[in-house]
Amino acid sequence: MTAVDEPADGSRSSRWLDVAVLRTANRAAKAGIGVSFLAGVRRRDPSVVVNGVLSFAFTALPRVIESGYDVRFQPWHRLWVSAAALVHVLGMLGPYDRVWWWDHLAHTLSGVVVAGATDVVLRARTADADPASEQPRSRAAVVAGVTLAFGVLWEALEYGIHAVAGRLGFEPLLVHYGRRDALGDLFFDLVGAGLVVRFGRRAVCLQEPTPADEQE
Repeated sequence: MTAVDEPADGSRSSRWLDVAVLRTANRAAKAGIGVSFLAGVRRRDPSVVVNGVLSFAFTALPRVIESGYDVRFQPWHRLWVSAAALVHVLGMLGPYDRVWWWDHLAHTLSGVVVAGATDVVLRARTADADPASEQPRSRAAVVAGVTLAFGVLWEALEYGIHAVAGRLGFEPLLVHYGRRDALGDLFFDLVGAGLVVRFGRRAVCLQEPTPADEQE
């Protein structure tokens, strides 16, 4: 073995270990969502149960995008999505009401996910375009605009479900805390979008499938 080969093997071994750790963490995050779901069942709390199901479905977002576009997410991207989903469903168990910054964290994490997914899809759809014709401001506007739109849709959904449940006398599946809270949520959604616009071009990089990434 030559001196050149040694760091290559070491690099492959290190990458395999990093991937294994990230996959284990991703599975742990999904298991946490499952435990939260079971906690909701035990407490007979429909809001936790429904949000547990939605959160677990949310973790499939990378797979959905990969099936529609010629891209491959890295293990830490999948972990980020699962972590954002876990933070949300854990919040339904109490932290949303007791921890003042929990909602800010949840919306920042989910804002990064929505903005990152938007950025990946945008780049995949324009992969054959001339790079010189790309306008950074246009990219930023699309990423921020889509993230804001999803945020507004979520806030409207929260308000609608809360209002209907209140009129029918049911416990709401989503809780609406008022206009000020909604504006704060949208702000942190945009903070997540800003992180993607600033750092996403390097962090959310597209890659072809490799044998080391095939199993998730």
